[in-house]
Amino acid sequence: MTTIDTPALLRQTPILDHTHPRIQALIAERGWRQLPERERIAAIYDFVRDEIAFGYNLADDLPASRVLEDGLGQCNTKGTLFMALLRACGIPCRLHGFTIDKALQKGAITGIAYLLAPRSIVHSWVEVWFDGRWRELEGFILDGAYLQALQRRFATHQGPFCGFGAATPDLQRPPVEWRGGNTYIQKDGINHDFGVFDDPDAFYARHGVNLGGFKRWLFQAVVRRRMNRNVARIRASGTTPSH
Repeated sequence: MTTIDTPALLRQTPILDHTHPRIQALIAERGWRQLPERERIAAIYDFVRDEIAFGYNLADDLPASRVLEDGLGQCNTKGTLFMALLRACGIPCRLHGFTIDKALQKGAITGIAYLLAPRSIVHSWVEVWFDGRWRELEGFILDGAYLQALQRRFATHQGPFCGFGAATPDLQRPPVEWRGGNTYIQKDGINHDFGVFDDPDAFYARHGVNLGGFKRWLFQAVVRRRMNRNVARIRASGTTPSH
């Protein structure tokens, strides 16, 4: 029988700041702690997927409370918030780190932003301990409205799909609903596996974040806003943005 280090997988860290008043207030308002374990995980998962919009924060290593304040995020930052909420509600979880090919982001990221992005982008999903097994949860990255816009735009696409923030065998039926198993939306873009980490702090300390130096400044000051406007246009219209 597999055993886990529960205290390590529930602890707070500078990034997983789950005792922050903003996070605690949300949990109390939603009543998540009162739910049975499966429903608790599902409710938190659905919140992060659909009420935290797909978008780009200032950095990958923001604390969970800041991601919640932003109201948007991508794989790494939405994962941070998901982990913090799970731990605050007594659900052990860990991070699995990877890189993905930046081709997965083409369309969601265009122009200079795409040129700035490294060829391999730091990526992660969250692994949740449930019913005596680790469950791999990645399908929370794209909010429902954004995913539906992609599905409308590429309604006639057949076979594997890669782009606009998705890499999946079937865009019309991606495994993003949590029903007790695994969920994925970018898995098919993974090109390197870093293994598992107790928390994002340990992962970023070892492998860093996606941008540094001048590229990081340019991203934060100019490029990120353009990327988020582009994502918002896709979500609102379901049409391909101009490049």
